[in-house]
Amino acid sequence: MTARTVLVATDDNDVFDEVDAALGDQQTAVTRVRAGRDVVKAVKELNPALVILDLQIGNMGGIATCLALRNEESGGRLDPQQILLLLDRDADEYLARQAAPNGWLMKPLDALSLRRTVASLPSGGA
Repeated sequence: MTARTVLVATDDNDVFDEVDAALGDQQTAVTRVRAGRDVVKAVKELNPALVILDLQIGNMGGIATCLALRNEESGGRLDPQQILLLLDRDADEYLARQAAPNGWLMKPLDALSLRRTVASLPSGGA
């Protein structure tokens, strides 16, 4: 039985496969949405332990999606979320900071770095 859910917002199959391989196990279900506009609804339905947002997801990218989640939290419509952004380049870090994620990781991903980053989040990504 799974004890927690990780929600991944990406339209890139390789990114999803890498996250699923690194974090998915008997205690963790890795679930996917393919568009930023679907994240708030999915968070409300799934109550994930961690939300991972790819920087490039269709017409509402990871930073805009992170801001939308933080807006829902500040309005009392959503419990605080653990959010990890997946960035494409070092220059993206400035905008990432403005969106207030709990952390970010530069792509390309590797399983060890992803696991370490998730473990370093304030609640350990759980």
